[in-house]
Amino acid sequence: MEAIAASHEGGAGRTAVVQKHLTGERIGYAVRRHDYEGVTFADGESALKHAADVTLTDCVFEWKYPLWYDTDLTARGCTWLEATRAGLWYCKHVDIADSAIDSPKNLRRCTGVTLRNVAFTNGAETLWDCRDVTLDHVTVKGDYFAMNSQDLSIDGLTLVGGYSFDGAKNVTVANTRIVGRDAFWNAQNITVRDSHISGAYVAWNSRNVTFENCTIESLQGLCYVEGLTLRNCRLINSELAFEYSDVDAELVGPVRSIFNPRSGRIVCDGVEELTLDPAFVDPKATEIVTPDGRDLTAR
Repeated sequence: MEAIAASHEGGAGRTAVVQKHLTGERIGYAVRRHDYEGVTFADGESALKHAADVTLTDCVFEWKYPLWYDTDLTARGCTWLEATRAGLWYCKHVDIADSAIDSPKNLRRCTGVTLRNVAFTNGAETLWDCRDVTLDHVTVKGDYFAMNSQDLSIDGLTLVGGYSFDGAKNVTVANTRIVGRDAFWNAQNITVRDSHISGAYVAWNSRNVTFENCTIESLQGLCYVEGLTLRNCRLINSELAFEYSDVDAELVGPVRSIFNPRSGRIVCDGVEELTLDPAFVDPKATEIVTPDGRDLTAR
């Protein structure tokens, strides 16, 4: 009954709920055309389950599963506390901006997601199996970000955590910094521009991966890739790169170590350690040269 007492009719047939402290399980179950402002959703699971056409401004969520099976959800300046784990699942058309989410396992199996200036301070296992996602200046701390998600457009992401984008497809990334091992494993159709990646084993077992104007620091990075392209990239302090990969690389500066690429062409200023073992690969299948054409495979 608290939700009814807290409400009044707004414009255009909408219901406004302003500066209230709401408790109880499913307190806003299946509401339609509601605008919440300055509302705290306290103890009680599934506060806005099955809601549609809802706006949230300066609201706080304090308990589990607040937003499941929702449609047309807009949030501005909101906060999800740590206990709101698994806070947004199975939602469609979600637009969140200028907000902080301090709970893991958020955004699962959602479609049509836009996040702008959002901080996931406890973001483990977030954004799984989502489609049609736009991230604009999002920060994440936590492992296994964006597993198996598809059709992602990302600009200005700061991510600290391992195993990100495992199994992701159709992803474009720009102006991003990723710190953590095993990024972009088992992924397909990945393009990363103007970004910095630091972490071991980048992009293993992936297909159609492109890096442009990037700096990559990775032990055994870029291995087992079908269709790997690098343009104007630096590999800093990177050892045992390109094992069993099909490579088309134009690099800036030298490479610390290249190990048994399967095929392709690598242009770089030099290689400190080069292994092309005929017991495992065809040494003639990979051309490794300097920008002026000097053969770096000649010994």
